[in-house]
Amino acid sequence: MKTSKKYLVLFLSSIIFNSVLANDEDDLLLSIFNEDWIYLLEQNPVYATSLGEKGFESKWKNLSLESFEQREQHTVQVINRLNRIKTEELSEDNKLNFRLFKQKKIEELAIKKFDHHLLPFNHRGGIQLAHESTESLKLSSLKDYRDWLERIKNLDINIEQTIILARQGMKEGFVAPRVLMERVYRQIQIQSKSSVDKHPFLKVFKEMPNSIAQQEREQLMNEAQQIILNKIIPAYKKLDTFFVDEYLPSARSTVGIYDTPNGKDYYELIANIFTTTNMTPEQIHNLGLNEVKRIRKEMMSIIEDLNFDGNFQDFLSFLRTDDSFYYQSPDELFRDYLAIAKRIDPELTKLFKTLPRTPYGLRPIPIESAPDTTTAYYMPPSPDGSRPGYYYVNLYKPETRPKFEMEVLTVHEAMPGHHLQISLALEKEDLPMFRRTSPYTVFVEGWGLYSEVLGYELGLYKDPYSRFGQLTYDMWRAVRLVVDTGIHFFEWDRQRAIDFFMQNAGKSKLDIINEIDRYINWPGQALAYKVGQLKLLELRAKAEETLGNKFNIREFHDALLKEGALPLNEVETIVNNYINQNQ
Repeated sequence: MKTSKKYLVLFLSSIIFNSVLANDEDDLLLSIFNEDWIYLLEQNPVYATSLGEKGFESKWKNLSLESFEQREQHTVQVINRLNRIKTEELSEDNKLNFRLFKQKKIEELAIKKFDHHLLPFNHRGGIQLAHESTESLKLSSLKDYRDWLERIKNLDINIEQTIILARQGMKEGFVAPRVLMERVYRQIQIQSKSSVDKHPFLKVFKEMPNSIAQQEREQLMNEAQQIILNKIIPAYKKLDTFFVDEYLPSARSTVGIYDTPNGKDYYELIANIFTTTNMTPEQIHNLGLNEVKRIRKEMMSIIEDLNFDGNFQDFLSFLRTDDSFYYQSPDELFRDYLAIAKRIDPELTKLFKTLPRTPYGLRPIPIESAPDTTTAYYMPPSPDGSRPGYYYVNLYKPETRPKFEMEVLTVHEAMPGHHLQISLALEKEDLPMFRRTSPYTVFVEGWGLYSEVLGYELGLYKDPYSRFGQLTYDMWRAVRLVVDTGIHFFEWDRQRAIDFFMQNAGKSKLDIINEIDRYINWPGQALAYKVGQLKLLELRAKAEETLGNKFNIREFHDALLKEGALPLNEVETIVNNYINQNQ
């Protein structure tokens, strides 16, 4: 298998260096990092291409049963190599790198033991939405489109592997919630029943730039149509048949992960991993209930200031039904998202010394997945700078997208939220790649939610409805702690979770249903937001109280972001060091 030339050079260089300095533990550790990064790229070809790495253009991730076992064995081998490292001889930076890397490998191994790869269908991604991979790929040259053609020629293998995984899951008791699988079925239908000229895989070829000669565009279009007709549609028809005849009938009526083999044990594990804490599901649930109560009190204060004639539920109903809070067209909605982003960017220097070099853009969420996904999300840029970050907004049913949540949403997903934090991490070339692309959700999403509070300091939320919108988003993440643990650990049904959300947050019913289905689909992930935000706010308050007039918000943010995403215990160490250095 081909590897990235750049990282291969790094790896070979480290080997040569190690032969000369066999006792240099730092270089031994770096060689493990480099080798594992190459392996990760090989195992995740679409991700590798999205990073700008060459040599993976015709491949998809291997989803065979054997490949999962092989990846598990690789992880075991890496841990064994790490155990031979003399950590006392490492530099201080590499002691941190070692701790983080080894812990992640241990977590990978622990997760694999639960075999949740045997639940291969995901209504927010997965094989039936493979065409959306182009959102993370740079398609501009003739070669880019030829590479994509080569990749989609092989999609039928991936589809067949998915069917085998699903059948094995059914044998071992891993069956998915029916309510989610009905969404997946709709998405499969789009792929299997669309005509060639309206097929989702043809869209990128309809949008080829004029920089590609017309004759070449026509040839690419013809080849794409033939691949779609002769390979892609037949493969999806086979998946459609399997799904209707075998998988959907076996789907379960329950929605929580508890109703899978060792489900509660699995949930406790991933709750700890996502939050980087030892909190139990019970503790997280109670934290959520307390936060709901606190935020509700702040919301009531705004309602009283507005002299609204009615109770809390009446006010939420008013927000959901009054036409003045909503748009009538996707274009109008998109335009105002752009305007908000442009208004925020010039204010950022008030709070930040260092801003990312990498730009970001605004895109609509693809129409095939828009009905089934959330209000917005962020896609990071490529580390080599060849592709910017993108803030994706949902334009489906604009009449359900409230104006009062747009400022807080943009702060979270773009600046100073995800784009600022993630781009700065990617631009830190002195960090190993696993650190630059760090997956610590509790920091990444905790920062996004912390950034929402910064909106006040950036001059946003000037009217009471925008302030209520910020509290709505804060309440939304508090509710997550309650409903995620409720669904997956305390055995709540879907309707109970929806009702709790509806009673406490002023989001539209469509958004709430999509959110609940997201938590059903991705157990534990939603816990990270609030847990991370509360820790960052706690650490800022500690720094402000301890340092008094010596506290500088720009310096504090620099310290907080300088190491990229980290588990919360390491973040606390960084903040404590910042305080000690500035006293």
